[in-house]
Amino acid sequence: MRWQGRRESGNVEDRRGAGGGFGGFGGGGFRVPIGGGRRGGGLGIFGLIAVGLIAWALGFNPLALLSTGELVPLEAERPAPTASGPAAQDEMSRFVRVVLAETEDTWSALFDAQNRDYPEPTLVLFTGSVRSACGFASAASGPFYCPNDAKLYIDLAFYDELRRRFAAPGDFAQAYVIAHEVGHHVQNLLGVLGKFHQMRQSLSEADANALSVRVELQADCFAGIWGRDAADKGLLDEGDLDEALNAATQIGDDAIQKRTQGTIVPESFNHGTSAQRARWFKRGFDAKSLAACDTFQAQQL
Repeated sequence: MRWQGRRESGNVEDRRGAGGGFGGFGGGGFRVPIGGGRRGGGLGIFGLIAVGLIAWALGFNPLALLSTGELVPLEAERPAPTASGPAAQDEMSRFVRVVLAETEDTWSALFDAQNRDYPEPTLVLFTGSVRSACGFASAASGPFYCPNDAKLYIDLAFYDELRRRFAAPGDFAQAYVIAHEVGHHVQNLLGVLGKFHQMRQSLSEADANALSVRVELQADCFAGIWGRDAADKGLLDEGDLDEALNAATQIGDDAIQKRTQGTIVPESFNHGTSAQRARWFKRGFDAKSLAACDTFQAQQL
């Protein structure tokens, strides 16, 4: 992706190194699924602390061990970025600022064509954990959008996980993640998320999951609309579209469940299958139309 030298968004809060405290993540946040959620037979908080202390004593990064299950030597880790100072100007920070700026331009133009304003979202950079208006979240939750404060949250270490754990390398794959969360912001402005929260209160878990899939696939489609706009501006290199489609495929519910638990449970899907996620991103990319992204009227996802 040809992003160097382009406008960087000013709508970024750099909280890296600031910490987030304790609490529960909830309140309607929309996150990128990365698997490894809470399941029976866990260690519990004291067990996790003990494992973390042992890892630290042996010279390994306890956060990497607890979140990914991998032993990463402390000396192999890059210095933890801080909320102010040189880290605020690092290359990845500049990259996400440029991608956010490009989404601002895309959606401002589309909303303007409908005689509507586009209130721009804020992107929050954090490390380890963060507190949002949707509650507390750790980096293990993955990037997410909180409609309560209209902010996107991402720990940039997720991109290493996207590349290593999910075999989805490439800068346009990374851009897709941001564009998907911005897609949730667009849904928030259009009233989609409000209706979703209202409806799911009276739905069974299975029906709520099915409705959630349609919400997530629409965000993928909206990400595709932005992707097409980036292509029209000449920002994509050969292979960039394939990077995004691969990323969408690798974080499908079926792919994640097979990778993390060895079995696939369709009734628990809440983001969509690999095929569905790639298909709806491509649909937005090809059509570049809000109407084409109406997953709620689609007979077949």
